[in-house]
Amino acid sequence: MKLTYTGKTKDVYALEDGNYLLKFKDDVTGENGVFDPGANTVGLTIEGAGRAGLRLTKFFFEILKEKGIPTHYVDANIEEATMTVKPAELFGKGLEVICRYRADGSFLRRYGLYTEAGQALDAFVEVTLKDDGRQDPPISEDALDMLGILSKDEYKVLKGLTQQIGNVVKEELAKKGIELHDIKFEFGRVGENKQIVLIDEISGGNMRAYKDGEYIEPLDLEKMFQ
Repeated sequence: MKLTYTGKTKDVYALEDGNYLLKFKDDVTGENGVFDPGANTVGLTIEGAGRAGLRLTKFFFEILKEKGIPTHYVDANIEEATMTVKPAELFGKGLEVICRYRADGSFLRRYGLYTEAGQALDAFVEVTLKDDGRQDPPISEDALDMLGILSKDEYKVLKGLTQQIGNVVKEELAKKGIELHDIKFEFGRVGENKQIVLIDEISGGNMRAYKDGEYIEPLDLEKMFQ
């Protein structure tokens, strides 16, 4: 294996067969020793966080596989905290795609003049650029096309997959009495035909979820699926 990328919460290794191995770490994002899944820096290390994130990721990726929804997932090893994935090409330097079901987080901060906390949203899709230095700015469909990051046709596919996958996660959480407010995904292009597929992970740190009106911390959410 050859280390090709060192990330905040996982490292990436190239395998001889052309696939990649993601090594989930116990480092989590946050500031001043406080866990914050939305932060852009590593704040602390929590023992078992890597395996917990991978366990939930494996759970959801295998459901998506059964439903024929395209992802980069090949398989996972919980004990070693690793996931094997197909190579994927990023859109530009990376996009984050959020599917929102309730007004919360940055949506509420930006649009608070017109909305209130918890207002229902109809699987609203929002795209942001992965750019820590500029606080991951939102970007429109037109700008994505004009800047050559992805075409309008690709945007339609991206939006459709985001809502489809978001609804799968929402339904699985609902089975445990958990309400999903929003979830963040990443996508890439795979293979010669440049198929758009879900990449990265689906873990507690990628979503805001509530039970009986109380916010569920990501690691607590992951324990509910053990």
